[in-house]
Amino acid sequence: MTVDPLIELRDVNKYYGELHVLRDVDLTVGKGEVVVVIGPSGSGKSTLCRTINRLETIQSGQIRLDGRPLPEEGKALARLRAEVGMVFQSFNLFAHKTVLQNVSMGQVKVRGRKKDEADRRSRELLERVGLSAHAAKYPAQLSGGQQQRVAIARALAMDPKVMLFDEPTSALDPEMINEVLEVMQQLARDGMTMVVVTHEMGFARSAANRVVFMADGRVVEDRAPEDFFTRPESERARDFLSKILKH
Repeated sequence: MTVDPLIELRDVNKYYGELHVLRDVDLTVGKGEVVVVIGPSGSGKSTLCRTINRLETIQSGQIRLDGRPLPEEGKALARLRAEVGMVFQSFNLFAHKTVLQNVSMGQVKVRGRKKDEADRRSRELLERVGLSAHAAKYPAQLSGGQQQRVAIARALAMDPKVMLFDEPTSALDPEMINEVLEVMQQLARDGMTMVVVTHEMGFARSAANRVVFMADGRVVEDRAPEDFFTRPESERARDFLSKILKH
């Protein structure tokens, strides 16, 4: 089965000063694929995620989205960011705006929608993430799990081609993690292309088409979840799994 590649990274290298954080990374994500990126802290997972919408620039190599190289800056970059939804550890919601305003704002400013059309779309998405009753509230009135679901709705409101999740549950209390993962599971079932950096191995097992294991800035394994979790090929992956699957 050949899937049209939506994201392609070729020989990507990234440095912070002397530190070589991404080393010759190759990665292709096809349309409708869910790729989960895992690995020890400092392996380059979050940096990888952030290069895809150019929050981090790379020193060498090439990144293409839907067949086109990432734009450098200006309007084209703003358009790219609308096409690549991003959900972070921290929810980054505007505290002085209501939930509805948070979800509608980018649609009006970047997508050029009329306010009532944007609000209608926002309400549909808040319904989808289970928060339609909270549209008039402010972020501070919501739990962390609810705020993260608003952040997901806000990213979806731009009708992105792909959604990037950078450890979306790591700042949440344990009882809130599942409500966010459930929304993500549903997105995966609906065919959204997703790149997810996470520590949630259950999600990786059940929702991913592929697991990408990184260590020391390199992609060490890139395989189907069941293969990876039952038969990791590299010493690094075996070591990593033995540490986390015991708990």
